[in-house]
Amino acid sequence: MARFYLPPAEWNSAPALAGDEARHLSQVLRIKPGESIVVFDGLGRRASAEVLSVSRDRVPLALGEILPSRAPLPAITLAQAIPKGKNMDLIVQKSVELGIAAIQPLVTRYTVVQPGDGKSEKWRRNALEACKQCGQDTLPAIAEPVAFDRWICTQSVASGLKLIASLAPGAQPLRTVLREHPATTQATLLIGPEGDFSAEETNAALAAGFIPITLGSIVLRVETATLFCLSALRYEFDAS
Repeated sequence: MARFYLPPAEWNSAPALAGDEARHLSQVLRIKPGESIVVFDGLGRRASAEVLSVSRDRVPLALGEILPSRAPLPAITLAQAIPKGKNMDLIVQKSVELGIAAIQPLVTRYTVVQPGDGKSEKWRRNALEACKQCGQDTLPAIAEPVAFDRWICTQSVASGLKLIASLAPGAQPLRTVLREHPATTQATLLIGPEGDFSAEETNAALAAGFIPITLGSIVLRVETATLFCLSALRYEFDAS
């Protein structure tokens, strides 16, 4: 059944799809009055809904039973140095499929790409489309890109398990670290750019409480490293 995003403010006595969601229903899928769809609010609610009427810009709905869904645990924040090309689009899409809670794009010393205006909004649209396709009812928060130095200063007081993928000597196997923290309900995963973090950035992360982890002897591409870590976190802690 087709899924649509119904913003939280529209879960009222007269709910309706508008904008891109209404146009997708009416112009692309050509759904007719009387047909059923599924709507979700990005905060964990979903419901079946009957389409009452159809126009290009507004589609009134009759909501069925509202069902809460459980967000995956641990709640993972991905702090991602922005990679080259379209790899950030891929990371956003696949992170949503893996149940990410939030994404913080970072500009590090060795970040090649300097994000322009509108990038975060594009990533948010990608995340929404991924939620619609994969059945995820919780829409991750995607922050505006920020300089690593500015962001790391806020992390000393951040709670939860904090991990940094690192090529530096002394990094521990990811499996070992995860099994030493079996009660983890919140985690921050810090992934660097193609050239890795600078020594100063790595030291700042360690000072903020991040645990350096190694992903094995093979040097992984940025997007592969990100998805490897997210998959491992989900596999280790997902009890569903």
